[in-house]
Amino acid sequence: MELSERKKKVLRSVVDLYIRTAEPVGSKAVAELPDMKYSSATIRNEMADLTALGYLEQPHTSAGRIPSAAGYRMYVDELMMDYRLSIDETRSINMAIEEKMQRVDRLVEKVAKLVSQATDLPAISAASRQGTSCVKRFDLILAGQGSIILVLMLPNDQVVNKLIKLPVQVDEGTLKLLSAVLNATMTDIPLEQFTGELMEKVMRSAGDAASLVPVILDFTQETLKNQGSTNVAIAGQARLLGLPEYRDVDKAQRVLASIDEEALSNLPAVMQDANGTKVIVGPENVADELKDTSVVMTKFDIGDGLQGMIGVVGPTRMDYAKVTARLSYFAESLSKMFSKQEPPQLPQPPGEKPNE
Repeated sequence: MELSERKKKVLRSVVDLYIRTAEPVGSKAVAELPDMKYSSATIRNEMADLTALGYLEQPHTSAGRIPSAAGYRMYVDELMMDYRLSIDETRSINMAIEEKMQRVDRLVEKVAKLVSQATDLPAISAASRQGTSCVKRFDLILAGQGSIILVLMLPNDQVVNKLIKLPVQVDEGTLKLLSAVLNATMTDIPLEQFTGELMEKVMRSAGDAASLVPVILDFTQETLKNQGSTNVAIAGQARLLGLPEYRDVDKAQRVLASIDEEALSNLPAVMQDANGTKVIVGPENVADELKDTSVVMTKFDIGDGLQGMIGVVGPTRMDYAKVTARLSYFAESLSKMFSKQEPPQLPQPPGEKPNE
């Protein structure tokens, strides 16, 4: 059922008030809002309809309502107003990035801490390789008596190498043949296709160098596994304990146990094909412990084939507009920083003068 504009306005007002107060919202509170032109009786009827439609819930016998997961989804997709960062907020984020992100080492941990501080919620940060890792070219170089150098050319002009002690004597001609076999059978394929069947095929074609194939295959698999790994960091989990939703100790412990690096390591994959910011509301989360918890994520580009992801975990009543705005600004600023460009200049908020 398509909601009327009046129902949408009432729903947006209920969500906004609940975000600010963490208390069930009554029709009187909605009617007292400056931009609300409807009577308390009309709003009460609309709230009853929204409850029947599944967008609001009545947690107790009181007249107050709270948003349901469907209500939050409608709010995120259609109703929330854009949150415009103030000059102080943009300046604070820029200073934090400039002062604390001068080195790329421990990038993931630092970004998670900064995002958690900026949003006052537990934050996730991750870095992973874009796309599927593969070998673009194999080279074998004779390195003297009894050893060769295996060189792997990866996407984005990355090169890794390994010194291999030879179990047998090989000559330049044998190495050239093995290089040709490797480049014909093991380039431009993902890690999951490096099977025992492939190894047997390469060994049959490798001639006198067949004994080198298992060593080469092991090193190639290890390299691609490291290239495809995702580094995930989480910061600020304890911030949940200060929120009304998590005053129940048992509930808080269940949620905190679910917010760990292993449980959230698949979130970068969720973002793989997503554009912009992605919001996972309550029951849309896979883990039962997170059914009353929302996750907001967005991506940024690190360069050199690396994709960054930042996100926050919080109650379903989180201020989605503010969180989305701050994450988007972080992502845009980090992408600019890693591409060696200046942080973006945002439009001045109304009433503000530049450089004030």
